Amino acid sequence: MSKPVVAIIGRPNVGKSTFFNYLVGNRISIVEDTPGVTRDRVYAESNWRGRDFTLIDTGGIEPKTDDVILSQMREQANIAIQIADVIIFLTDIKQGITAADHDIALMLKKSKKPVVLVCNKADNYGKAQDDIYEFYNLGLGEPYAVSATNALGIGDVLDAIYEHFPEKDERDNDNELIKVAVIGKPNVGKSSLVNKILGENRAIVSDIAGTTRDAIDSYFENENGKYVFIDTAGVRKKSKVKERIEKFSVMRTLLAIERADVCLMLIDATEGITDQDAKIAGEAHEAGKGVIIVVNKWDEYDKDTGTLEKYKKEVYAKLSYLSYAPIIFISAKTGQRVQKLFPMINEVAKQNATRISTSVLNQVINEAIAIVQPPTDKGKKLKIFYGTQASTKPPTFVIFVNSKSLFHFSYQRYIINQFRKEFGLQGTPVRLIIREKLEKDV
Repeated sequence: MSKPVVAIIGRPNVGKSTFFNYLVGNRISIVEDTPGVTRDRVYAESNWRGRDFTLIDTGGIEPKTDDVILSQMREQANIAIQIADVIIFLTDIKQGITAADHDIALMLKKSKKPVVLVCNKADNYGKAQDDIYEFYNLGLGEPYAVSATNALGIGDVLDAIYEHFPEKDERDNDNELIKVAVIGKPNVGKSSLVNKILGENRAIVSDIAGTTRDAIDSYFENENGKYVFIDTAGVRKKSKVKERIEKFSVMRTLLAIERADVCLMLIDATEGITDQDAKIAGEAHEAGKGVIIVVNKWDEYDKDTGTLEKYKKEVYAKLSYLSYAPIIFISAKTGQRVQKLFPMINEVAKQNATRISTSVLNQVINEAIAIVQPPTDKGKKLKIFYGTQASTKPPTFVIFVNSKSLFHFSYQRYIINQFRKEFGLQGTPVRLIIREKLEKDV
């Protein structure tokens, strides 16, 4: 079972972003902050009372408007409502109930989703207890008075949200469980691959592109380990994403990437790498996920001597930022090499979660500096004092230097390549965080 999704909904200027930022920045331990994955919403992977969940901030809803931007914001909020397990309806206690609030309340009732009604800007908490009774007229149950700016009443809201979470699957606590998102553009064989692995027709398979509208979770266990395979809708180009149900599918795919440990990036061998493939693969890379490039329909590709190596070179040339990702050539239809995916998934998940001791890390940094001297500019030389690992998934390292501007991208790439040479890190992005430090403080 995936993490619950909580969407913050409301008209413009009721304090949604302030409320969101307070929740993810203070009262909740942040797992990962991912702004603007779709450039329409903001996501944060968060935790409350030991339960992980995804929080979505949305643009303000204007239920009746001809304004193009406001209409788009309303559309995005609609998508978030469909995806959410719980909805926070944020209102402004100072303004009282508006006609727009009534319209939004009606829309939320039609969704049949659990709604927590929150009245923000209750800076005078005593006065708010009198003002809040008006909001019972929205017919959404008990309203909660809060002040996002002054952090008043937030805990009660979080407890109310928590009570609406779906029951937790026992497998959610299984540390050995690897979550695998099967991603790619429409009609590359994602559902066929999942069905071949599961040995049953769990997802509908069709030659019609975009048959899978939702992200489907399937638990699977074999001698290689325990997995949850997430079959996602294919992501089309934005110009082709017109139906609301299509937009819904795109968002589901991006959320699937966010909660995956490893992404299987499926490519149609007969079509080669397209711009859309590059965009989808880029989403997985930017999210810091382990990635395996899976070239499907290899049985349908005309081959001769050296075809496989030539194809690999073309893939890496067009997906240069995924040079760390292993490639496997399969046929989901016939099952060719499908079983070889499991050891690769295990290894990539392990590398994505790699932790390296500070002493070993600095030994590699010092050796790298000795081999290739750091760059200089106008007589000033880059000095790398030391490094330490900040986090995993992906492996993220903090490097302390005398000057950020001297630590050019090319030298950062060299340091990362040395890390890969020494530690493996196959299939995972590697992040560097550069911090300046005075030499006397070292």
